[in-house]
Amino acid sequence: MIASSQPNYFTPDEYLQMEETSSIKHEYINGYIYAMAGASDPHVTIALNLATLLRSHVRGSGCRVYIADMKARIESLNRYYYPDVMVTCDSRDQETPVHKRFPCLIVEVLSDSTEAFDRGDKFADYQALESLKEYVLINTKRQRVECFRRNDDGLWVLQTYTSQEKYFRLNSINFEATIAELYEDVVF
Repeated sequence: MIASSQPNYFTPDEYLQMEETSSIKHEYINGYIYAMAGASDPHVTIALNLATLLRSHVRGSGCRVYIADMKARIESLNRYYYPDVMVTCDSRDQETPVHKRFPCLIVEVLSDSTEAFDRGDKFADYQALESLKEYVLINTKRQRVECFRRNDDGLWVLQTYTSQEKYFRLNSINFEATIAELYEDVVF
């Protein structure tokens, strides 16, 4: 994710305008922009596998699946992030063509350069989204899926799926698939 930063402060509107014409993607954190690094073959393959499975699952339901190039907006914290995969079922998200504010599911595929941020500050920021029901981290070094689910008390509960389980489940959209489907064509 974060490869370099630029020292200038940007308003959200300036950031969105700059991002429209930029040849690279940037995430936006409280007025500052951070260039995003490219992704590895396993990273891209896993994200595409999941997005393909999810798209088939939500077709006709009113939910939408987004991959890599759609921003998640966290207004209360003045942030824009590019999740690897995001699902929104909220019709209000159809009003904003370049970002979504009400996702129910966000997925980050881990890489060496982003894992600490994805597990730490980014996850803390995503928790500010009241619509978010599930945050998922997918490992690229071994078959491991970590699903953080917001329970009725607002607490985040972890369920981990590994190669020992045949299936993994995303409760936020009532979805189930095999670990093998998620990691199809991934070479460790």
